[in-house]
Formats: sequence, structure tokens, C-alpha cells
Amino acid sequence: MENSIFASETEQPQELDQSGDAWHVLLVDDEEGVHQVTEMVLRDFRFDGRPLKISNAYSAKEARALMEQHNDFALAIVDVVMETDDAGLELVRHIRSEQHNHYTRLVLRTGQPGQAPEEEVILAYDIDDYKDKTELTSNKLLTLLYAALRSYRDICVLDQHRRSLEQVIIASTEIFEANSLSIFASAVLRQICTLLHLNGALFYCTSLNEELEESENYRVLAASGDMSEYQTKHKDELPEAVNKAFSKVLKDKKSFSEADAYIGYFSTSLGGENLLYVSLEHELSDIDKQLLDIYASNVAVTYENLLLKEEILESQKELAYILGEAVEQRSKETGSHVKRVAHFSHLLALKYGLSQEEADLIKLASPLHDVGKIAIPDKILKKPGSFSGDEWEIMKSHAQQGADLLTSDNNEVLKMGQIIAAQHHEHWQGGGYPNNLKGEDIHIAGRITAIADVFDALGCKRCYKEPWPMEEILSEIDKQKGKQFEPKLVELLHDNLEAILEIKNAFPE
Repeated sequence: MENSIFASETEQPQELDQSGDAWHVLLVDDEEGVHQVTEMVLRDFRFDGRPLKISNAYSAKEARALMEQHNDFALAIVDVVMETDDAGLELVRHIRSEQHNHYTRLVLRTGQPGQAPEEEVILAYDIDDYKDKTELTSNKLLTLLYAALRSYRDICVLDQHRRSLEQVIIASTEIFEANSLSIFASAVLRQICTLLHLNGALFYCTSLNEELEESENYRVLAASGDMSEYQTKHKDELPEAVNKAFSKVLKDKKSFSEADAYIGYFSTSLGGENLLYVSLEHELSDIDKQLLDIYASNVAVTYENLLLKEEILESQKELAYILGEAVEQRSKETGSHVKRVAHFSHLLALKYGLSQEEADLIKLASPLHDVGKIAIPDKILKKPGSFSGDEWEIMKSHAQQGADLLTSDNNEVLKMGQIIAAQHHEHWQGGGYPNNLKGEDIHIAGRITAIADVFDALGCKRCYKEPWPMEEILSEIDKQKGKQFEPKLVELLHDNLEAILEIKNAFPE
């Protein structure tokens, strides 16, 4: 049997003395003897220090099933003639065209080369080699294995690099689009781990101009892999090995490596200090370390810029609250109203289907809805009774006054505040002020703030009224459905009443 398959040769390629996972090889042949002899020749085979794991199929049908069950076959050696004269050829076509497997190396092996001429087969089928069984000596089989596995290995490396590049692009996009530090940090960590195939990492950052060793504000910004459990931990909750490594790197102010970890130190021109802890199962090359240093240094700068952006947004929010509260206090009302309106508006915006960014902007700007009241005289603003006709016209002017005060060409919060101030007294069916807009001519931010403002104002004590019970508030909102308020927003208010009442309770009078 052996002589009909392999000619005898004495020399064999040198083996590699390393360890690793097995290469999965599929033998497809309807002759039991072919399987036995092939396995005997390949019994001690190793490539890149990894042995073979051989699966056997005795028909094209069996091979198809095995290929469906396993996606790790590095090589399939396929007989041409099995249950039919072209069973092997059809199997090759199925693997490439139906299963869309372009990774497994395919080698056709036939004892009847005249049945399927080599040149025709190679041209017509996506195979990697074509062998006549009578010419395939044991050494040539081993050579075939080395060549096929080397090709498979290189294809896998290229594919891994392609996937890594895809992840880098995705992560980079997340970084550029990130509007919160947590999203940014997660994208950064995924990018680092993808690039260098790391199992776990911590990215550790401080507020600007604070020493990490002294600050209580520095935090684990992101964690991944075997370090993910520390995502929300403080410094005292980190592993002793991590804290010890951080103490050393902070003392020396430079990055260093340990047997099972790399610890990076990165400072910025504005005084921020940032640490990167990477747990390792394999030693990093100098190029890997250099890449980490360059990358994390740029990460630190980007983080700092996002931190500044976050501080600016926080300042804008506080200024909006302060302006809104100033108006409320001037009319002898509490500042909690503007905070509740901001949170009501944010919730309704998200439920309406607006993006997180749009909802956040409405939340920042909605406290400015009544800022125009600053121009209304006290005798009208604080009047406990009903307004005369002239007084009501003056009171209504606060909407346009607010819009005029908030005029801005490039500040997004002020631009949205201008829209809300001008339109939060417009009515869905028309008849509102100052411009008698109706329906979708009213900006969605104005429509949302309108119902949030009225819902909260009805429940508040004012100089001209007592707070209404919740049943009466909801009844009035329902009466104005399709009139003063967009019907969809009335329905969303009812559907999310529990969450809205939680907000109301969180910001009491």
C-alpha cells in the first residue's frame, strides 16, 4: 500500500522544536489505506513548533459536514474521485463558493490524473496544489505540508492585521465622535489591545495640574480584558502589584517594563499625568514599547482636550442654570424649576427619538427658556393678579426679548437657547406667540420645552396661584393635546410619567 502512494526517500525536513496549538488538517479520501499511510508519514510532523491535528472524511459529503462544523482547517488534502468521478472537484467548489472559505489551503490528490487533467483543474478551480498519488513521496508530502501551512499562517496574519486595522479605524472614529470621556477611553483601550494583542490594560488619568500621588480625583478611565473588573475602582481598590508599579513610575517619571507588565508614564504640557498599565503574557518588543509610548502620549493629549471640552460644557450648563435661576428668583420663584425643565426636556427628547447629542444640547439650553423675563418690569413680573391687556402684551414680549438676548453665530448652546426662548410659547395648532407658528414649523426643541415648562409650572406655587394637584395637571395637559401641545409629546409624557415624577422629586422646591 505504501509503495503505491509514497516512494521511499531517506532525508526529511528538519523539525522545529517549539510548542503551540495544533494545525488542523483534513484528509478526504475514500480509501482507508490512504488515510493510514498519510497519518503515519505525518505522525511526528511539526511546523512552527506546532503538531498536526488530523480529521478524516471518507467522502465529499462527510468533508462538507466537517467543514461546516470546524472553521479552523489550515489544509484539506482532497481526493478527486470518490462517490462520483468529480466529487473532489465539487467539494472544492462548494468550500470556496458556498461556504465562502478562502482561508483553508486546498490540495487535490488523485490516483487517476487523466480523469482530471492538472492544467485544466488548476485553471478552473481555486486550489493551491494538485498532486498525483504515484508521484507524491513522503518527503514531497512533507514539503507540501510546510508550504501549505506557511501560506495559511501568512494569510491568517494578514487577516488579523486587516481586522486590527478595521478595529483601529472603528476605534479612531469613536474617539473623534466621542462626547464623553468614558466612550473615548473605551475606544482608546480597544485600540491599544487590538494593535498589540494585549489581554488586559488600565488607562489611569488625573485632572489637570494635579499630582497623581496626592490627588483624590484621578481615576481608572478605562479597563479591558483581565483588568476590566477595575473599570470603576479607586486607587485603593487596585491590585497591590498595580499600585506598587504606579508608585515606582510616578517616582521616576518614566515608563518601564516588568516580567509580566508594561507601565507607561505620560505627562502633558498642561500638567496632566497619565498612566498605562498593560498586563503581558509575552514580552513586548522595543517597537511595541515605542508604539505604546507614542500612542499613549497622543491619547493623553486627546484626553486632556476632551477633559477641557467637558469642563467647558459643564460651565455652560452651570451658566445656563444660573441665568435661569436668576430670572426665577427675580420673580420670587425657586431655581429648581429650570433644572426640572432641563431634565424633563432631555428625557422627552430621547423618547421622541432625537440623538443623544441633540438631547444633551436641549438639556443645556432649555434653562434659558424664560431668560427674556429679565427685561420685564417688576410691577408686571411680580403682579399677583390678572394682567391688563397692555400688561399681557408686555409679558408676552419676554419670548422675543429672550431670543434677542441669546443671539449668537457660533455658540451651539446659545443658538439652541435662542430657538427655545422664542418658540416655547408657540402652539401646535397655532395661536401662540410671538410669531403664531404651528405644527412642525415650531422647532422640536421649542415643542418639547413648551410641554416640560407648562407641566412643571402648573405644579409650582407662583405669586398668582397655588400648585395644582397632579390629576388636574395631567387633565389640563390632555385638554391641550393637539391644541397647545404636539399629541406625540403628550403621549410620551404619559408613557414616561414615572421617570418624570422621579425627576420632579429629585429637584424639589
